[in-house]
Amino acid sequence: MGATSCRQGHRAQVAVPHKGGNIQGLWTQGWKSLWSGVGTTRSGLEDLWGLKGHQYLHREPLEPAPLLVEKPLSEWPVPQFINLFLPEFPIRPLSGQLQLKILGLVAKGSFGTVLKVLDCGQKAVFAMKVVSKIKVLQRDTLRQCKEEISIQRRISHPFVHSLGDSWQGKRHLFIMCSYCSRDLYTVWSTVGCFAEASISLLAAELVLVLCYLHDFGIIHRDVKMENILLDERGHLKLTDFGLSRHLPQGARAYTICGTLQYMAPEVLRGGPYNHAADWWSLGVLLFCLATGKFPVAAERDHVTMLASVTHCDYEIPASLNQELSLLLHELLCQNPFHRPRYLHHFQFHPFFRGVAFDPELLQKQPMNFVLETQATQLSPLESMPFKDFDCDLETFLVHSSTA
Repeated sequence: MGATSCRQGHRAQVAVPHKGGNIQGLWTQGWKSLWSGVGTTRSGLEDLWGLKGHQYLHREPLEPAPLLVEKPLSEWPVPQFINLFLPEFPIRPLSGQLQLKILGLVAKGSFGTVLKVLDCGQKAVFAMKVVSKIKVLQRDTLRQCKEEISIQRRISHPFVHSLGDSWQGKRHLFIMCSYCSRDLYTVWSTVGCFAEASISLLAAELVLVLCYLHDFGIIHRDVKMENILLDERGHLKLTDFGLSRHLPQGARAYTICGTLQYMAPEVLRGGPYNHAADWWSLGVLLFCLATGKFPVAAERDHVTMLASVTHCDYEIPASLNQELSLLLHELLCQNPFHRPRYLHHFQFHPFFRGVAFDPELLQKQPMNFVLETQATQLSPLESMPFKDFDCDLETFLVHSSTA
């Protein structure tokens, strides 16, 4: 969410269900049975079941999906009773959306589209994630959408990008959060290597938020620079819980998902894995901030990536201090049981000597690496009011993708 990036060369995601480890298919069977039981009229959605061999339903979304341009319809593209499966997204009357204006396109990819919008009533700017209902059903990701909202409504932390609102229209699901103009990847692309003092502050904030999530039994599964937003003072907000899930302590996950260069070896091989996978991702992130490059180059798929991660010996520059090198070695340990994973492991680590693991105290310290971003001119397509936000959105996306 927010300033989430969808760069082609950097965001390669896979979502491969493990045998017996993915129950999303049960929703699919339930819908088909429910249609046959209530005698609904044939809709465009029924045609989805005619896809040859259901190949599209299980295709790995390694690249951002092509734009789906929907024709104006007078009826819902899915039967209205499907709303019963999405209580997390209440139905809004059209009048409830008249106060929104699109200010710009933040990101676009297979996960959906993130827009910068102005709420004229509140006179506040928000980031709004828009997900097509048709794509949710095509890709069998209904459970994932429900889980994302359930998690974001449950958590509240100074270093988490908080949920503002969520609702559904005829064609889309909408998730609205506060807007941040910068993400860590954009700053890193400009700065390159960060000073170790800045790394320790960022790392301490990430440690606090990951420990908070893990204590709630939540594994993020997509910790990366693009999913770390920066507020006006440079402090972080972890965002994009689209791949997160509730995973109680002692439980194991098997789904291969995330962003390839950040995925732990146990995730790449299809599990079992647990919350320790997030600490590997943190190690990759800190390695990038310290060295200006990834520990392992990106590969085309998770199988090749696993081979590279397993057999490649990354080199930590001798210029890094011994304490930071030790932390990177510990986080990037092949054995997840040997990675630091509890708050006291970091509080007493030599790299964090003198760092107070307290959100209020951390937020008082300046983040000197943050660059002042210059405001860009709005294009003619931006600042567009919408009479029917749910339908006119497609027109905006078509024009903005060709502009």
